[in-house]
Amino acid sequence: MSRPERSAERDAALLAALDLVATHGWSIAGLRAASPDFADLDMLFPAGALDLIETYCDLADRQMEADAEAADLTGLGLTKRVRAVVALRLERQRPHREAIRRAVAVLALPGNTGLAARITARTVDSIWHAAGDSSADFSWYTKRAILAAIYSATLLFWLRDFSEDDCATLAFLDRRLQGVGRIGKLRGRMDAAMQRLGTRLHPAARAS
Repeated sequence: MSRPERSAERDAALLAALDLVATHGWSIAGLRAASPDFADLDMLFPAGALDLIETYCDLADRQMEADAEAADLTGLGLTKRVRAVVALRLERQRPHREAIRRAVAVLALPGNTGLAARITARTVDSIWHAAGDSSADFSWYTKRAILAAIYSATLLFWLRDFSEDDCATLAFLDRRLQGVGRIGKLRGRMDAAMQRLGTRLHPAARAS
């Protein structure tokens, strides 16, 4: 899955600009006007504000994976690992909630929905990777589709949640993650349905 260009210079500039994004938005012109330190932003992010946002989301994915590795979640079950990874992401990004709110608003614009979908897909893939899931079969697709919906809903809830340590958001996430436990049952039903379909299409197989 393709990702935006990665470099130490882009990461450093982005991290330095995050506090100003809360007041000036994801605008290279606005950030450049706010501080001379950002005079080269248009060279580092030639695709403009969307480049900034996509790079920020990619950096958040990398930080999340590093935090999960440092936390050593190996003793937890898969669903609990997913929950822990999302919690780590929200904790790290808490100081930048307003910047994220503004990014979500930009990505919600009609012309940016494709980019929003790609960013979400990459983040979900990073969550599963950080949680230690390496499945490559049918469940790979179903788990990512389900988690994309769960993560998106959780992020929107979190943007409006100012409870201590995101406890209301994590309770919301816990309720949504209950559906992940049904993935195995869903897969079993689909496998059984495919077997029944194959028997109908090839009656000889049933007789053998």
